[in-house]
Amino acid sequence: MSQPSVIFFDAAGTLFGVQGSIGAAYGNFARRFGVEVDDRLLNQAFFDSFAATEQAAFPGVPQTEIHRLEFQWWEAIAKDTFQRAGVFHQFADFSAFFKQLYDYFATADPWFLYPDVRPTLESLHSQGIPLGVLSNFDSRLYSVLEALDLAQFFDSVTISTVVGAAKPNPPIFAAGLEKHGCAASDAWHIGDSYRDDYQGAIAAGLRGIWLRRNSD
Repeated sequence: MSQPSVIFFDAAGTLFGVQGSIGAAYGNFARRFGVEVDDRLLNQAFFDSFAATEQAAFPGVPQTEIHRLEFQWWEAIAKDTFQRAGVFHQFADFSAFFKQLYDYFATADPWFLYPDVRPTLESLHSQGIPLGVLSNFDSRLYSVLEALDLAQFFDSVTISTVVGAAKPNPPIFAAGLEKHGCAASDAWHIGDSYRDDYQGAIAAGLRGIWLRRNSD
């Protein structure tokens, strides 16, 4: 098998995961604001809300608006999550709560690095293979990669909110390929989602590699 011209990696769920659970993180912050809620209930509410929300991509908007739209997109999910959990009315100042929660997920604290990631990246980097991140994350990904000491390994970072298209749609793969000036057939994409990463990559002409960390 010939060496690829670039290997793209998904981010959350592939390079790093959430410490504990989303529900636990949301619940811990909520309790700081006097809101009591079961973490398991909150976790299920989050994933129900996330699944019911259109992907984070803002086609045709000025780049100067991206950060504001990202913040609003996540704020709407958080609000819906607590409404589904039946505790939204307990917040005296939801905006203040959410600002702290949003900033928290831009740090290293809520994340853990999968143990196979650093050795893999070091090996590929030593072989001179260009690497990129291709993710349906938002602009906080840049600070997360820095905080987890991963940014050094990647020659490009391509995110759905900036491109205006999210995986599994082909335009986000095309945007990543354009940064490396290579054909889709010469690139690999590795990710934990069968639909977004594996099927999406193949549909865009890349070699898709499904990393089965979870059962989706």
